[in-house]
Parts: sequence; structure tokens; C-alpha cells
Amino acid sequence: QVQLVESGGGLVQPGGSLRLSCAASGRIFSIYNMYWYRQAPGKQRELVAVITAGGSTNYAGSVKGRFTISRDNAKNTVYLQMNSLKPEDTAVYYCNTAVHSDYGLNDYWGQGTQVTVSS
Repeated sequence: QVQLVESGGGLVQPGGSLRLSCAASGRIFSIYNMYWYRQAPGKQRELVAVITAGGSTNYAGSVKGRFTISRDNAKNTVYLQMNSLKPEDTAVYYCNTAVHSDYGLNDYWGQGTQVTVSS
């Protein structure tokens, strides 16, 4: 089975930085676009950033210039570098991707990692 395991969340002061990681494991043949979403309490899940298999990126307007998405295809891992964090960035962050594995082509989600920005 394919699993996405996230790490790197935590508590940080406004203006601080965090780096999230999401590693895919299993018998993986290909990983396509990789996404980071977030969901704040009482709000809908929103797309934060996406990176294609070729490395092209796109960001939500609220994080553009502060967050950077990257991937290491050799490690089947996607990262989200978050700088100049604001209290409104507080949310549970999820990674998401489509994976072609022994089980065919399926969509997978990480378990979520909490990011709290507070003084």
C-alpha cells in the first residue's frame, strides 16, 4: 500500500519559518502533481501550492512570495518551506498526490500536520 507521511509542523511565532515534508512510500512507479492544502478551524480546505512532475509551481495568492514548494523525485518527497508566517497561516496542512503503484493509479492524502503561528 502507498502511504504519505508528513512531518515538520509545530508552533512558531509570527515572522518565523517552518519546513514541511511529505514522503510517499510503497512500490511506486510514478508520482504526478503534488499538492499542499490547509484547513483552518471552521473553514474549508484550501489549496496552498502545487508542483508538477516537471517542477512547475503555482501558489495561492495569500502565500505567494512567502511559501516555496519543492520536490525530490528520488526520495518521492514534497516540501513546503514557509517563511514570514502569519497567525492566519494557522491550520492543519495536508499533502496530496496521485500515485501510480502496484495498486494502479490512486489519489492519496497525508495524515495532516498542525501548524500554529502565535506569539
